[in-house]
Parts: sequence; C-alpha cells; structure tokens
Amino acid sequence: MDLGMFLNSAPGELVTIRGGDPVLGSWEHKAFIPEPLPTTMPDLTPTTYLAVAEARAALAALDSTGRQLPNPTLLRLPTLRREAQSTSALEGTYAPLAEVFTADDDAPATAELVEILNYVRMANAGFASVSDGWPLSVTMLSELQGILMAGTPLEAQSGRLRDGQVVIGRRDDAASVRVPVEAARFVPSPGGHQLEVGMRDLVDWMRADHRGVIDPVVAAGMSHYQFETLHPFRDGNGRIGRFLIVVHLQSTGVLAEPTLTVSPWFETRRSQYYDHLLGVSTRNDWDSYLRFFAEGLRQAAEVTRHEMVALVAVQAELKDVIRASPLRADSAHALVDLAVANPTFTVRKVEGELGVSYGRANKLVGQLVDLGILDVVDPDTYTRRFFAPRVLEVLSRATP
Repeated sequence: MDLGMFLNSAPGELVTIRGGDPVLGSWEHKAFIPEPLPTTMPDLTPTTYLAVAEARAALAALDSTGRQLPNPTLLRLPTLRREAQSTSALEGTYAPLAEVFTADDDAPATAELVEILNYVRMANAGFASVSDGWPLSVTMLSELQGILMAGTPLEAQSGRLRDGQVVIGRRDDAASVRVPVEAARFVPSPGGHQLEVGMRDLVDWMRADHRGVIDPVVAAGMSHYQFETLHPFRDGNGRIGRFLIVVHLQSTGVLAEPTLTVSPWFETRRSQYYDHLLGVSTRNDWDSYLRFFAEGLRQAAEVTRHEMVALVAVQAELKDVIRASPLRADSAHALVDLAVANPTFTVRKVEGELGVSYGRANKLVGQLVDLGILDVVDPDTYTRRFFAPRVLEVLSRATP
C-alpha cells in the first residue's frame, strides 16, 4: 500500500503490521483502521446535497410504486437474482444473467452459480431476520457471511470475523515494490481485537437513530464505507456490504420492501467506486464519495422502479392471454403470479405453492406452455424447470 496517499486529514490511523516471507524474510508495513463514524453529517457541497435529495426522491418513487402493488413481495426474488449476479461479478464471480435467472436453486450447475445463489439465500435470511425484529449485530452478519460462503473452498474459514490480515487489490506500480503486502492497493484493519471493536462500533452506529441529524441516504453511504474499509471477513465483504445498503434503507423507513438492486450500477463503474471509497480513507473526501453514492442510489432506484413496472405489465399481459383462451381456472392466473415471482420453478413448486395435486399442477403447466406463456429450461433434464420467456426478457434487458 502506498503510505504516501494518506494525508493528515485521513479519518483513521495507520498501525504497524509485521510478518515474514520465506524468501524475503521479515517485513513491516502499515494497515489502516478507520475511526468510528461521526454522529453528524460530513461537510457536503451544495451539489452533493442536491444529489442526496434526488436520490431520496427516486427512492420515494420506488417505495410508492411498491406499496401500490397487491403483493409487494412478488418481485423480491427476481430483483434479488439480478442483484446477486451483479454483486458477485464485482467480486470476480461471473455467470450470464440468463443462467442465473434459470438456475436450479437445489443443484446449481457451476461453482459460480453456487456462490451467486448463496447470495440470494443470504439476503433472504437477512431480510427475514430484520422483518422479524432481530437487531443488526456482529453475530447476525457473521452468520450471513457463513451462508454466503457455504459450499465454497472458504467455507471452513467463514461464519466469523477474520483473525488474520488481508489485503485488497493491487497497486499499478506493484512490480516496483519488494514485499507482497506493499503491492496491495489497500490494507485494512488487522484481525483480532481491533477489528472486533470496529465492527461493534459500526453495528451500534447503524442501530442508532440518526433522524434529524443525518440524512438516511448519507447514513447508508457512511455505514457502507465503514464496513468496506474494515473488511471484516475473509471473503464476501463487498457482497455483504452492498446488501447492507438496502438493509439500512429499509431499517430507516426509506424502503418498505427491499427490492432495490444497487450493484448493477456500481458494477459498471467499479474503478470509480473503489477510488471513491479509497478517497475517504486517504484524504477524508466524504463529499465526492457521497455524491457518487447518492447518484448510484438514484439511478438504481429508477432502474428498479422501471423494472418493477415492466414486470407488472407483463403479469397483466400474460393474464390477458389466459382470458383470451378457453382456460378458465383461477389457478392459471395464480401460476402466472408464481412465474413472475420465481424466474424458474418446477411442477413440484407449483404443486406446493398453489395447493393442488401434482397431476393438476403438471397439467396446468402444460396448458400454459401450449399458450406460449411458459417454456421449459432444458427438456432433456430429469427434473424439468420452467420459466416465463416474457418475464426473463424484461429482467434481462434492464440496464443500470
């Protein structure tokens, strides 16, 4: 890490870390520990205040649209799969969006899909805990990280705060440095007691009521910076950190339903994203970072709202196809709802969700296939999975 980047205004301290290399011998370097978050707003320029206000307006429009839906939770899983794909891509785990939407939850075909679908399970577990009234805690975050890393090579080292040192990224001039740790773009807090204290402080800060003092969009940006800078886990920090943005907005009442997908916007601007986070650590540049963060939330909210409206339109369109057919069963309309809420599903899923016999579910699926509403993912597999092509089309064309 280039220690010359850190100005006297940096909101934290550089602490000495030491280690050994079998070839290079003992080394000594520095790691950055951020100071606890302030209880007041950082100094922001008028341009940033305007960006924050625009983000609040876009989030309010998204929330209002969601509240008008007969079943606001209907669109949670589709948006979660989109978020899972983009947030994982930011960390180097990529699978095509269409594969993510049609993947089998119980038997992901690739290691990449395992991690991506783990994110969906982790987010669902986190949202459920928050909805059930469980307070955010270090224990909860550790458990969620364990879910995220299940079935991966790092599973045994997961589900708890890291106790060792990690480094983030690689410097552009890495070839000129002697020790590998010096080649890192950023070196976060050492593991152990200092990291535990930092995480407890962050969780306490997120649970505190900052209304009337710190705008919720600013508070979400501040807590996101702190989490990413502490980098508390061996892996999965970026994914959990971006998940916490939505949790924070939900807990402060900005969003009633956590359908916001933030990662697609950040994914297309990853270099700027990382630069702005680093800018806070090195020169206390909250203003540039929070302006960038607010702009991201505004555009993410607008894209998510557009996608929500488009999915509701498709839902109505598919039900019109049923009304124009000889099919009259109410369960056919219920199956359309299921196909919108679940990008891919089995006949067993239809049986359980609709409360009908397997034979009836199988016949119903076949009837909607004949109408062109549904199609099969892979007809050659033993357990056939179905999807609605029009739903997949809407989900795949939404862009940040």
